[in-house]
Amino acid sequence: MNSFGTGRYSVITTREVESDDDFIRLSKLPQLAGIAPLNRILLPVDLDSVKALREASARLKADILLIYTFDTTFHAGEQKFAPLNVISLGFLKNKQVTVTTTVSAAFFDVRTEYLYGLSEATAQEVKAASVWSTSDAVDDLRINTEKAAFQKLVPEIEKTWLGIVSQYSNNSI
Repeated sequence: MNSFGTGRYSVITTREVESDDDFIRLSKLPQLAGIAPLNRILLPVDLDSVKALREASARLKADILLIYTFDTTFHAGEQKFAPLNVISLGFLKNKQVTVTTTVSAAFFDVRTEYLYGLSEATAQEVKAASVWSTSDAVDDLRINTEKAAFQKLVPEIEKTWLGIVSQYSNNSI
């Protein structure tokens, strides 16, 4: 996974989770002129606030900024592991390992940072500890749960967007 920026935020520059079909689906939402991802050309290196992301969005002449984040956790029984430590899970005998990803999204006004709405979805996968024998296996499972969570998020984004349009648009859908 490649990312850009330092501080509170970073922008993932390699799409592992989102598909072109996801963006095509979202681009068909009512009263949406288009979707444009932020890339490193538009971004400052220091991403300590939503303001930095809003300023980059303003360069695209966007009105609303959609930010989404992934929170992935690894558990074996009651014990929680950091992603960098998961390779050691392969040494656990007869343990089930649970990987849970929650993806959260927020819609911000580019000019004012007004929060229009939130969306969230979670996916989980359980595997035997023996699958944790390589870092590639760990990363594959992380990607699988993140993809599943994002797939669940897309309809939630659609619902939130329809609510935003209904509440704030002069031309209700």
